[in-house]
Amino acid sequence: MLAGARGCGSGLLRPPGAAPRTGPLRTGAPERSAAAQRRWGARRAAPGPTAHFLRAAAAGQPGPAPELPPEPSFTPGTPKGLWVCVAGAVAVSRIPRLWPRSDGFPRVCPSVYPLWAAGEGSFCPTSLTPVVGLKASSRRAGDRTGCGRELSRLLRHTPFVAVYLETYGCQMNVNDTEIAWAILQKNGYARTKELDEADVILLVTCSVREKAEQAIWNRLQHLKVLKARRPQARAPLRIGILGCMAERLKEEILHREKLVDVVAGPDAYRDLPRLLAVAESGQQAANVLLSLDETYADILPVQTSAGGTTAFVSIMRGCDNMCSYCIVPFTRGRERSRPIASILQEVKMLSDQGVKEVTLLGQNVNSFRDLSEVQFQSLAAPGLSRGFSTIYKAKQGGLRFSHLLDQVSRIDPEMRIRFTSPHPKDFPDEVLQLIQERHNICKQLHLPAQSGSTRVLEAMRRGYTREAYLELVHHVRDSIPGVSLSSDFITGFCGETEEDHQQTMSLLREVRYNVGFLFAYSMRQKTRAHHRLQDDVPVDVKKRRLEQLIATFREEAARANAALVGQAQLVLVEGPSKRSASELCGRNDGNIKVIFPDAELEDAADCGAPGRAQPGDYVMVKVTSASSQTLRGDPLCRTTLSRAAASR
Repeated sequence: MLAGARGCGSGLLRPPGAAPRTGPLRTGAPERSAAAQRRWGARRAAPGPTAHFLRAAAAGQPGPAPELPPEPSFTPGTPKGLWVCVAGAVAVSRIPRLWPRSDGFPRVCPSVYPLWAAGEGSFCPTSLTPVVGLKASSRRAGDRTGCGRELSRLLRHTPFVAVYLETYGCQMNVNDTEIAWAILQKNGYARTKELDEADVILLVTCSVREKAEQAIWNRLQHLKVLKARRPQARAPLRIGILGCMAERLKEEILHREKLVDVVAGPDAYRDLPRLLAVAESGQQAANVLLSLDETYADILPVQTSAGGTTAFVSIMRGCDNMCSYCIVPFTRGRERSRPIASILQEVKMLSDQGVKEVTLLGQNVNSFRDLSEVQFQSLAAPGLSRGFSTIYKAKQGGLRFSHLLDQVSRIDPEMRIRFTSPHPKDFPDEVLQLIQERHNICKQLHLPAQSGSTRVLEAMRRGYTREAYLELVHHVRDSIPGVSLSSDFITGFCGETEEDHQQTMSLLREVRYNVGFLFAYSMRQKTRAHHRLQDDVPVDVKKRRLEQLIATFREEAARANAALVGQAQLVLVEGPSKRSASELCGRNDGNIKVIFPDAELEDAADCGAPGRAQPGDYVMVKVTSASSQTLRGDPLCRTTLSRAAASR
């Protein structure tokens, strides 16, 4: 018997967990004519090479592969296809497509097991994995498994369905792309990086600002031309919109020029194979239901940058803060956290793959609360940062962010840990103390202020004043000496006056952030601001204020970075500089880009001959110059994270 399969009636293979055969068993069969009986006896006496092969594979002794018909011509490099073994026969089907009967393909059920073709005319029987979500359609009376005995007469080859994925917006969308691809890969799809080779194009979208949505509409116009020029000999091109924009604008997306075939919200990625199967029949398909518990905890994302030195791990989804300007609670739903065990498993896997930096992701990452273990559900809620409040009651129970951060930092002492995006209200002292104590937790915090005016902060429902925010900044710098700070700012919010704007400018000068993300306000439907406030700041005023904020930030960031000149910074090498192949680029502990010459370096650990730094190496760099966004320096030596921490 093939590994993981059980015997079924009529010699079929049934996947683990499949429902047993139901209904009355046939005790008899129609009488055959004498000629038919002779033909049937001859078949049983002389089984073909396919039957020999399958019986040998089932017994764990694969013999020579059966002789196959010539493969159809295809472009070099195109995946060979997917061989399917069912009911004692070999056939090939394009999965998970539901083929029209005119194509000569049956519709098969989950009793089908695919195995990758190892090459020309050979098989890999150890790669058996169940296909999930395929539907049965057999006209054979008594064929209750739905596999269809006519499949035994099929022997055909087709290429995979090629998927092209394009990501817009924040790092959460990058992580969503990896989750969606993990699901599609498991269901038999192939990935392509060439747009012209794609059978399915999926855009993972952002809805935080109007500019982000407009970029998607513009992209769809380009894809409309690509779809119209599709050769008739190829299957129709399918286009899907995933993520926040799908959640917010489902009806408009489906009805605007009928261009989009599939719409899936952030909590519907598990449903993608079904939605794409529906789209194959020429219908539009959508699922934008939000979930109260979906975290994709059991899905290990497939890293989209193979061999990369950094990775992002989603630890929670959704947000409960309900800031008046923010669309996130309406596109990603309520807060829910992954079980710590699944997070640790993913981080350990990344460590084993050689990843040297992991960023923990969440819309409100430091409000993490794992309720999966009953014994911790009665724990008291940690206190908020001093002077901060929420619109909801304190949430009791669960393992908190400090516990997760502690466990993650213990997995690999040579792996850097970051997290984003936090809310300033959720920084208890135990989190700050942990960051200060652990050498592999980066001394860099993101403290999104949004505005420097208490009046505007109140209209935004941020839950703090300017004074409370500044007190937190001072407390953070006292607790973590040398900490690097970054922030978010929105200019031109509803009712913002020139005085409010000047207060934001003064906050930028007083705090002196190393990194900043600054945007003009863009009103979003469904938000509290859309229902209660008026977007009364003219566009030209927003533009002027944004330019002033950017100029002020750059001026102060340049001063903050200039203080690092002459110091040695530990840099994680990411790869060659984009502007010069003779230089390397990486980031320091404060998440600031550092560029330095690619030269022969001594190893501080004295464990090898001098050599050039590679992506994933830690290099000590002496800073020689600084700008608002970049440091430049001379490399001193290769080292390790632990050794650099010990030498401080």
